[in-house]
Amino acid sequence: MPFIPHTTNDIATMLQAIGVDSIEQLFDEIPGKLRCERLVGIPDAISEHEVGRLMSSQAEKDRVALNFLGAGAYEHHIPAAVWELTTRGEFYSAYTPYQAEASQGTLQLIYEYQTMMASLTGMEVSNASLYDGASALAEAVLMAVRVNRKSKSGRVLIPCSVHPHYAAVVKAITVSQGIELIEIPFKPTSGRTDLDALRAYAETDITAVIIPQPNVFGVLEPVDELADWANEKDALGIAVVNPTSLGLLKSPGNWGREGVAIVCGEGQSLGVPLSSGGPYFGFMTCRQEHVRQLPGRLVGKTVDIEGTPGFTLTLQAREQHIRRSRATSNICTNQGLMVTAATIYMSLIGPKGLRRVASVCAANTKNLAAAASTIDGVELKFSASQFHEVVLQLPVSAATVIEGLKRHGISAGVAVSRWFPDLSNCLLVCVTETKSDDDIEVFVNALREEIAVAEKEQ
Repeated sequence: MPFIPHTTNDIATMLQAIGVDSIEQLFDEIPGKLRCERLVGIPDAISEHEVGRLMSSQAEKDRVALNFLGAGAYEHHIPAAVWELTTRGEFYSAYTPYQAEASQGTLQLIYEYQTMMASLTGMEVSNASLYDGASALAEAVLMAVRVNRKSKSGRVLIPCSVHPHYAAVVKAITVSQGIELIEIPFKPTSGRTDLDALRAYAETDITAVIIPQPNVFGVLEPVDELADWANEKDALGIAVVNPTSLGLLKSPGNWGREGVAIVCGEGQSLGVPLSSGGPYFGFMTCRQEHVRQLPGRLVGKTVDIEGTPGFTLTLQAREQHIRRSRATSNICTNQGLMVTAATIYMSLIGPKGLRRVASVCAANTKNLAAAASTIDGVELKFSASQFHEVVLQLPVSAATVIEGLKRHGISAGVAVSRWFPDLSNCLLVCVTETKSDDDIEVFVNALREEIAVAEKEQ
């Protein structure tokens, strides 16, 4: 059903303009005997989210799985208004806002997006988005090397708990540019980055430190300690974050005593639906002092010769650079349509709404972890706090259980051993605000059943 944005005042103004007192008068030509006085059998009103769940449950032919997958792409409720507005022709068919005089609407939206992302991350400047979260992290590493002129080593510390896909993209993009990526292990008990491992680099020239929050296991890292360590070493802190988590957690600009220099990540959770391969969008924010090295487009607010406020691309008119060696970006694709959806999503739910979403995600994760731990042989792999993802240690092969749960119509999660061979029989499960208590119960019961089946077959 289309989203109709008219308020009560909007409707009253339109009725006054055409000279009628009510909407009912617009239909006075319909004979009374053909009118239905009231609708019989219509249930009480329910929320948009509940309507969505009801309609989905009726669409059995689609056979949509009960989804507990995460690991970088997350299922969240997206209000109907988000894509009803995003796919309007003014946004949907717009290519790129190079000509400011013809692109004020698009430019203003990007400006609003930048303002929201800077506020969310606790930074001063945001660009107009990048290709995706993984390439945004790679761009952040390149930016840090350009910015940190005190460092000559090009050494960047990257925790092993950074998403392996992100780490692979960073390596692919930086490997030929004289940048050395040094892996920092995580503690097998907590799943957090091992702070003791940093001692080996106490007297070493380090250019930047990547800090994931949460990390690939959903574990919350000791971000204050990591940020302070980086700043004490004159290294730039690079935060790679889940933006939804920032509705609940401290913003990277406030980590430690001074915060980090650069924040990046994947914006898909902000109003972009799950799809195979995207498109998604990467975001990046930074301190004002580093803005000249910020890759991608930047929209600024100004005034014209008559003093009328307006918007335009600033600092650089386009993302292409004639001298490749001086470029601030390798990819620089601005995902304008996804950013439009994210801006509308954040505008609709607001700070309090984002906090509620994050809070429900955290609560659901805790509930699922507690329920799953009642199964014989199942326990939490890591002791540290987690955000909407948790690693379960199973008594049988996680891959076998995942296949078994497909028969129940459940996408169970990810077998962690595909990335970390030492973490055998570990299942990474994601729980967002879209999951009800009944969903969690269905998952846990099916998990118990499939573990029993797998144990018999061993």
